[in-house]
Amino acid sequence: MPLTALASAALLLTACGSGTGAGGTDASGVAARSDAVPTTDVVSAERTDPAAAKLLPAATRHLTVAISVGGTPPGTTYLADGRTLTGQDVDFTKAVAKVLGLRLTVDQASFEAILPALDSGKYDVGASNFGVTDERRKTIDFVTYINDGQGFATRKDSKVGKITDLRQLCGLNVATGAGTTFEATLEESRHLCADAGKKPYQVQTYAEPSAIWSSVQQGRSDVVMSTINGLRYAVARQPGLKFLNEFHRLDVGFAFKKGTRLAPAFRAAVDRLIADGTYGKILKKWGTTGSAITTSRISPPEIKG
Repeated sequence: MPLTALASAALLLTACGSGTGAGGTDASGVAARSDAVPTTDVVSAERTDPAAAKLLPAATRHLTVAISVGGTPPGTTYLADGRTLTGQDVDFTKAVAKVLGLRLTVDQASFEAILPALDSGKYDVGASNFGVTDERRKTIDFVTYINDGQGFATRKDSKVGKITDLRQLCGLNVATGAGTTFEATLEESRHLCADAGKKPYQVQTYAEPSAIWSSVQQGRSDVVMSTINGLRYAVARQPGLKFLNEFHRLDVGFAFKKGTRLAPAFRAAVDRLIADGTYGKILKKWGTTGSAITTSRISPPEIKG
C-alpha cells in the first residue's frame, strides 16, 4: 500500500499495517525479543555529495521506491510501533537518498510484483535484497550494494545435512519464497532428480515468511531455501532450527527499469557510503559484515559456482 512521501532530511519510512511488540511474534514467525530489531541510527548524519548528485538526470529530485516487507531482519520489517519500516535495505535506501539529496515516496509491495512494475514505470527503484542474476539482467538494471546469496536451513532434529548439490534434495519438500531466485533455481533444476533416477523434490512456495517457517516446524516441509543473511538471523532467534550451509553467493542490488539513467548516480552514492564509513556501520548494525563489497557495480554478470 502507498506510504507517505518523505523528505530526505527525515526519511522515516512508515507503513500502514500491524507489527509486533515485545514478547510477540513478527511476520516471520520468529519470537520477538527486545533486542531482535536493531534501532541504532547510522544514517541521519550522512550529507549530500554534490559530485554524486550531479550524475542524476536533470531535474531529478524525487523517486518512488518499492520495498517488500519480509518480516525477518536483516530484511525489511517493522519497528515496535507496527508502522515504521526498518532493515538493511531501508538503511541503504535512506543513506543513498541522503547522498543524492533525493525525496522519496516509498511504496510497500509484494516481492514478486516489484520487478515487473519497474518496467511499467510504476516504481523508479526496487530495494528488496534483489539478487543479480543473468536472467534478471535481461530486463532489469542493477546497482550492487551487498553480496548475499542462497542458503538452506532445517529443523535441528532433521537428518538433512550440508547441501552442495540439489540432487541431495530429491524426495524432499523444499519451502521457499514466491517469485524469488530460490524458486527459479529449484524449478530450473527439477530435472536433476529424474536424470539421476530419483524421486523429484517438491517446491513449496509461500508469499509470507511466517508460512515458510510454520511449514518446516510442523513437518510439512523438510528444508528452507532462502537468503544466507535471513536464514542466519532467523535460526539464531528461533528455537528448533539449524542453518545448513551457504549454497550460492549472489550480488544484491537496487533494481531499475532496463536502460535507466539513474544507475551511475546510485553507484557513486554507494561508493561514497563505502568510503565515508556509513556502509560499514549499516552492515555492523545488521550483523552482515560478511556481505560487504569493496565497490559498487552496475549489472555485473551473475556469480557462478
